[in-house]
Order: sequence, then structure tokens, then C-alpha cells
Amino acid sequence: MIDQHDDVYINGRWRPSHSVRRSPVVNPATGEEWASVPDGNREDIHDAVSAARRAFPVWAGTSPAERADLILRLADQIQARAGALSKLITTENGTPVAESSSAPGHAAAHLRHVAGLVNLLTDADVRLNPMAAGSSVVRRHPVGVAGLITPWNFPLGLIIIKLGPALLAGCTVVLKPAPETPMAARLLMEAVEASGFPPGVVNLVTGSTEAGTALVDHTGVDKISFTGSTEVGRAIGAACGRLLRPVTLELGGKSPAIVLDDVDPSVLAANILRVSMRNTGQTCKACTRLLVPAHRHDELLDLVADVVSSAPIGDPCDPATFFGPLVSARQRERVLRYVDIGRSEGAKTVVGGGVPTELERGFYVEPTVFRDVIPNMRISQEEIFGPVLAVIPYSDIDEAVAIANDSPFGLAATVFGADVERARAVAERLDTGNVGINHYGSNASAPFSGHKASGLGTEFGPEGLTQYLTYTSIHLQD
Repeated sequence: MIDQHDDVYINGRWRPSHSVRRSPVVNPATGEEWASVPDGNREDIHDAVSAARRAFPVWAGTSPAERADLILRLADQIQARAGALSKLITTENGTPVAESSSAPGHAAAHLRHVAGLVNLLTDADVRLNPMAAGSSVVRRHPVGVAGLITPWNFPLGLIIIKLGPALLAGCTVVLKPAPETPMAARLLMEAVEASGFPPGVVNLVTGSTEAGTALVDHTGVDKISFTGSTEVGRAIGAACGRLLRPVTLELGGKSPAIVLDDVDPSVLAANILRVSMRNTGQTCKACTRLLVPAHRHDELLDLVADVVSSAPIGDPCDPATFFGPLVSARQRERVLRYVDIGRSEGAKTVVGGGVPTELERGFYVEPTVFRDVIPNMRISQEEIFGPVLAVIPYSDIDEAVAIANDSPFGLAATVFGADVERARAVAERLDTGNVGINHYGSNASAPFSGHKASGLGTEFGPEGLTQYLTYTSIHLQD
């Protein structure tokens, strides 16, 4: 039986959608529809924005400490629903339960960290004038109604990293999740309601292109934060530029992992899957270009191929599974098309390169490792968003850095090396927003942002909070 929903969450309650269209929710492991939600339209977005606008003055007028307290309550409510949220993420997205089981806890921890930034909004900020007598009092204000548009690959976490700072800043929000993965967002609204947020502070409209475009274009929206593809991000950025509306864009990547010649093979083996193929490669910061020293190429290629081919693929509900299905049939076709492109360009598959024959249902692709890859190939330059790793040899560090930086993207990177200071020196030369040494992992207190075509603006830490603030300077004479 299909779990059918006909409502959207606006002004603190579930109410029928204006749209007659429905978005099916498909289990990627089976290919079967198991739920449906409204494919929201402009009227739904207008109602949600109107509710957020009405709620904004009161919410902005609450003290930052009160807002932080409600965010802490939301963290507790998410934690209380951890099992249900994990199950929904795996069922709607195909994320292996080994990954999805930690998502609610990470979301709750992130909210608690955000609540801890409250002093940034309450501490006095008085600045002396360096060129004349007097001083200025700097006041921080919430920017207004924030439209939050999130993708399908991490259906809970990528909402939370926007929602937390927006709420602490004093913004009201309209959330539009990806049409493929609306169910975790719906359960999140139950947690919001149980936390005691005033009606209209958090609103949810499920939907696809019409809903997203309506949210970006709505005159009642003061800020857009979007995570997704660079192509869509460019269109959203153009619309926000035309409206002179602030926008945060966290976009795509084609990140490098540089393996230095002193690397400990056991460290590379222990970390390469999470660095390059986390969430079945459906991760914007995945380091899918593996740059290895030419004189160790065959050794390291064999090591990586063994690790990838040994990782279990199959039922995402099995805790032992590392590679689950891709999110949709369309995404599977995209990844397989890039595998064909790689072969046509002259690269050779060492591992994978097709559909696993033992998995008759679902949207599975074999994890794939390419050799004989050169930097200007499309599989070296374009984001694939699947479990495909390109191994590229380099002759010296200068060439490795040049190859790593030869990309339209600049989101993430990893440097593997036994000498950590040497690895850090290489990291300093990379034109990217985030670099891990011998691993890759974000830090909720440090800014996360992309260079070049990987985005605009910042998330995480104090810098992420400022994305939802505007400023007034009151100038005083002595």
C-alpha cells in the first residue's frame, strides 16, 4: 500500500495542497513506489511565504537566548525520532543504514553547536573609529524570510545545516526539499511542532521545478540558500542577482585526492572509500580524482581496486553494506553514461563498469575504478555523482597541484602523506574551500564553502550564521 499524503506544512499545521499533481517516492533498492506527496505549486509557496512573513516580526523580536533554547529542543526531538528518521532516509534515498543511522545524531549535534553560537548575537559590538573621534554600535538583524532549497543525497543533514543558523539568526523559513526525498523532511516538521516553534516560523512545501522557481522568485522572500547542481545554482544566482537578494549556493565538485610518495598504504586503504565514494559516490565533496605518484602508480592502483571491489554492495538495510543503490533510475543512467564516456575517451575500467548481475531490482551500479586517465578527459573534469573513481598519475608535486587545480570546481580535496607538515604545505596550494589531511570530514565550527563553480557564500560556524544576518551601524560622537 502506498503511503499517500495530500498536505503541506504551513503556519504550524498540515493543510491540503493547492496542487493536483503528486510526486511519487520510490525505494531505490527495489524500484517500487512506496509513498507520494504533493508536487507543490505557486499557490502553496505563496501561502507558505505569507505565513513566514506574518510570523517574522514576532520571531525576530524574541531574544537570541529563547531562539537557542527552541533549537536545543529541536535537537532533542530529532534524537527522539532517530530510528524512524534513519529508516526513512534509507528507504527514500537508498543510503546504506551504516551511514543513515548516524544522520539524526549528527543533525542533533549540529543544532546544539549552532545554539552555542548565541553569544555572537548577544555580545555588545562597539567599534572605535580609527580615523576620527567617536565610535559605532553594530547591530545584527535577521535578514527576513529565508527560502531553503535542499537536494536528495543527504535528506536530513543538508536541511539542518541551513535551518539551524537561519532560526538562530531570527529568520523564518520556507523549506523545499528535493522531490525524490520528501519523507524525512515531513517527519522533521513533526519534530519542529513538538519543539514548540510558533506557527509560521518553519514551513514546508514539497515539490519540484514549479515550487522551487516560485520560492526563488517570490517578492516576500529575503534570502535563498540552495544546495544542488552548479547548473541550477547558476540560474538561482542569476534570479537573485536580478532581485538584489542575498543567496548562498553550495554547488558541485570534482575534488582531487593527492597521494604523496611517502603515503602509508594502510592509511590510504582505511580512508579511500569514505573520501571518494561515501553514500555510493553521491556526495558533493567526494574526491573522485585520485592523483598518485607515477613511480607508485601500479601498486596504489591495485590497492585501491582491491579495497573498492571488496566493499559490500547490496541491500542498504544491511549494516554490512557500503554501496547501496543510486537514488533513481535517471541517476543510474547518468552514471552509466559517464562510464561509457570514460571508455570512449581511452580510459580503462579496472573494477566495475556496469550493473551488478546479482541485483535484479533497484538502481545499482558497480563501483568503478578507471586507469589510463588523463586530466582533460570528461571523467576528470565533470561531476558524475556516483561511485566512479579516476586514477591519474603525476610526476612531481608541482604537476600534482596543477592537475588538482585544473578544474572548474573547488569544493574539497584530500592530501594523503606520512609527513603531515609536508601534506599541509601541499594543501595550502590547492584552490579549494576544504582540504582534509589523510581523511575528509567537515568541522561544524569551521567554514564550509566552495571556490569557483562550487558556489557562493559559506555554511557552518560563525561564518554560516552571518549568511542570515544584516547589519546596522549606529555612529556616535564622543
